[in-house]
Amino acid sequence: MNEILIERDETGDIATVTMNRPHKLNALTRPMWRALGDAFETLSADDSVRCVILRGAGEKSFSPGNDISEFETERSNKAQAIDYGHDMHRTAGQIADCRHPVVAQIHGICVGGGLEIASLADIRICGQSSRFGAPIKNLGLVMAYAEMGPLVKLVGPTIALEILLEGRIFDAAEAKDKGLVTRIVADDQVATESRETARRIADGAPLVARWHKRFARRLQDPKPISEAEALECFDCFDTEDFRTGYAAFLAKTRPAFNGR
Repeated sequence: MNEILIERDETGDIATVTMNRPHKLNALTRPMWRALGDAFETLSADDSVRCVILRGAGEKSFSPGNDISEFETERSNKAQAIDYGHDMHRTAGQIADCRHPVVAQIHGICVGGGLEIASLADIRICGQSSRFGAPIKNLGLVMAYAEMGPLVKLVGPTIALEILLEGRIFDAAEAKDKGLVTRIVADDQVATESRETARRIADGAPLVARWHKRFARRLQDPKPISEAEALECFDCFDTEDFRTGYAAFLAKTRPAFNGR
C-alpha cells in the first residue's frame, strides 16, 4: 500500500495528500516522512496546483505522530535520532515552504508529530470530537527546535510550553481557544468544509495566494522591510489576473484566473 497518496480533484487545481496508514491511525514511519516531504516538494513546484489539502486516511485520526515501534531500531540513540531528525525536519520545511495554501483536514486524533504537521498548515479544520496534545514528556522525548518552532509561531511560547509541560490531551474547543485550529465543524462535515475551503482558495488568483503566504512569513522576521520588498507588493498590478479580476468585478461575472 502506498502510505502517502496524492490525488487531484476533478478540476486538477486542488491536490489532496493523505497519510495512508489507517490501521496504525496514520502513525508515521521514516519512509512516510520522506515520502511526505517528496510529495510537498513536487506539489510546490507545480504551477497548476492552487491549494493542497493534507489529511490522514479515514476519520479516526489525522496522525498521532511517529510510530513508536520504530524507536528501537531507528531512534534508539542520539546518533540515530539526529539522522532520523534530518528526514523529519526536511519534510517540515517542505510543508512550511509550500508555495500554495495548505489546508489541514483533521479527523480525530492530532497529537505529537501529527500536531507538529498540522501546525505547518495555513488553515486547520477539525471535527468536534477531535483531540489534540503532545504528551512526549511521557516518552522522555524533547520537541526539537525545528519541530517546536512552528508550534511556537502559531500559539506563542506560553501556550506551547503548557502543551509540552503538562502533556494533556484536550478537545477541539480548547484547541480553538489556544489558536491551534482555525475552524471546528461537525465530525461528518470536516471533509466537506475542507473541500469547500480549498475551492474558495483555488478560485482566487493563485499568484496573490502565493504572495500572501510569502508576505505573512516575511512579516514574522523582525528585519525591516526593504524598499525592493515593499515595491514587490505592487507587482500584482502588472498581472493578467489583476486585469481579469477587476474586469470581472465590473461586469459582475465570475473571474477565471490563469496564474499569469
